[in-house]
Amino acid sequence: MPESAGEREPLIEAVASQPGAAMAAVSPPPNTKEDKRRVGPLEISRSTRYGILAGIWMATFLCSLNSTLVTTLLPSISSEFNKSHQAHWLGTAYLLATATFTPLYGRLCNVMGRRNANQMAVYFAALGTAACGFSGTMESLIAARFLSGLGGGGIFTTATIITSDMYSLRSRGLTQGLASVFNSLGMGLGGPLGGYISDRLGWRWAFLLQLPLFLISAALTSVNLHYVTAGQVSRSKKEVLKRIDYGGSLTLLGAVLSLLIFLSTRYSEEQPWSSPSVFVPLILTGVFAVAFVVFELHVAVEPVLAPALLKQKIPVLVGISNFLVATCNFMVNYNFPTWFQTVMLTSASEAGAHLIPNAFSVSFGSLFAGWMMHRTGRYKTLNLIFGLFPFTAAILLSCMKADSPSFQLWFSIIPMGFGNAVVLQTMLIALLAHLPESQVAVGTGFGQVFRGLGQVGGVAVSAAVFQSILNTELHKRIQTPDAEKIITKIRHSATVVGNLPPDLQRAARDSYATALRVVFIMAACATFLAYCARLPIPDKPLDGARPKSQLHAEPRVQAASYGAVAGRDESTDSSESAATSDDEDPEGLPPVKTVGPRPRRLSTYESTDQS
Repeated sequence: MPESAGEREPLIEAVASQPGAAMAAVSPPPNTKEDKRRVGPLEISRSTRYGILAGIWMATFLCSLNSTLVTTLLPSISSEFNKSHQAHWLGTAYLLATATFTPLYGRLCNVMGRRNANQMAVYFAALGTAACGFSGTMESLIAARFLSGLGGGGIFTTATIITSDMYSLRSRGLTQGLASVFNSLGMGLGGPLGGYISDRLGWRWAFLLQLPLFLISAALTSVNLHYVTAGQVSRSKKEVLKRIDYGGSLTLLGAVLSLLIFLSTRYSEEQPWSSPSVFVPLILTGVFAVAFVVFELHVAVEPVLAPALLKQKIPVLVGISNFLVATCNFMVNYNFPTWFQTVMLTSASEAGAHLIPNAFSVSFGSLFAGWMMHRTGRYKTLNLIFGLFPFTAAILLSCMKADSPSFQLWFSIIPMGFGNAVVLQTMLIALLAHLPESQVAVGTGFGQVFRGLGQVGGVAVSAAVFQSILNTELHKRIQTPDAEKIITKIRHSATVVGNLPPDLQRAARDSYATALRVVFIMAACATFLAYCARLPIPDKPLDGARPKSQLHAEPRVQAASYGAVAGRDESTDSSESAATSDDEDPEGLPPVKTVGPRPRRLSTYESTDQS
């Protein structure tokens, strides 16, 4: 029986007029398994769309939660293993994997299909989360966090691509706003939930309790995610796998990891410059960085960083903004609970509770930005007004004192969450508005690379600066005969501060307050620079014509699309079609011959078969 019109309504009632919806309404319903398999993202029923969104948004929530979960678990974990100086690796390991392997999932969407790529990411994240709960050493816990981040980055990328498949650009702003509510709630509630569970059940259960939700997410996408996208790529999976930029991903991983090791050994562990553990990672950082550039410009067939986008003003400015905004966010999120635990001497759950206002402000900011862009079709004004909110919040945080009024302690962080949420939403839509429809996935991956690197940088740099200043301040205030032993104990376990004698406790609390104040000032500088970077980005009507693809260097040939199968007018999807193989056209058309060597091109991350 044909589906009713109501069954084809999108997530938001107002977006029913998106391109392709009219054609989908008159398309013959799928009556066979093969026809159903080839339904496009605009032709799926409303219930199927809801099932897909529920699955990917649940996974997004869990991965966002994991990105900040350890902020209130650090004192408990570091005290159990007595390795507080290594605790920041629990955050950086997760974010390092997210930043460096996220772009690969765009290509895997092409090789494996949207569903399989998303589920592989979910399985990696679930396996890493389970390993965290059962870890017996700090080293194994850090490795488990890396594995969890390997899946988390893929979940973010595949979820964004899947959502982009199902909605037009203007409607996408509102839909991505709704998606960011789950992302923001996870990021904002990670600290409070982690602290609450840690105080009552132990820190391990903060990881183990997530596993049933990962299974539900995988089940929902397994049942509902079977659509196909417009482009067809007739290369074999083996050939496409060969085109993935493994060298670029590994050299990027090597460069970032070497930099993190340098920051840790030099500033967290206070090793001298003459130590091999300091200068060797620093040298390797430069070597891997040069190798990454060489791979991206001259070796990789389909580079993860998209050099062609680096030549365009808008993607570069959006990338810089994403990097600095993420740096600001994670400098604050990873250090804000520490302020309450070490300066105010609160419990982990109470410290985490101070992040709850931020969680709701981030969610509201995401939804507000999406609604405004859907209503007005613009994004520039939102950026100009609300982009200054995070700077104001960071200054307020840097002014906090132990005797500050409760209102300042609880609500100073709200403008940061709201403002950064608006910025990230509008920057995603601004980037997509300046790219052809066929480049949605590569643009999404491009922006995620900079955002992921900013997250890693925010945690690692703030940890290095924090430990360095804390060490200096403690040496200024503690000058007893056994000062070195006491200082080492304070730096390695934040929970000992509350058990110190009054004079040493005062010195430790003041030292922590000074070090954290510098971190918050750094966050203010980062968000102000991000605001300046966004100023040259022009406004653009979201209902306007999309730019034509200029990133493909390979010849384009006529390709079959799901529109042909579903009865759609292929002229409406011409901008979304992808290049096919040089050997054979899917419709049996003669192959297109080229003269000279095949030029390099960017990956479009287009998928043909989601089953």
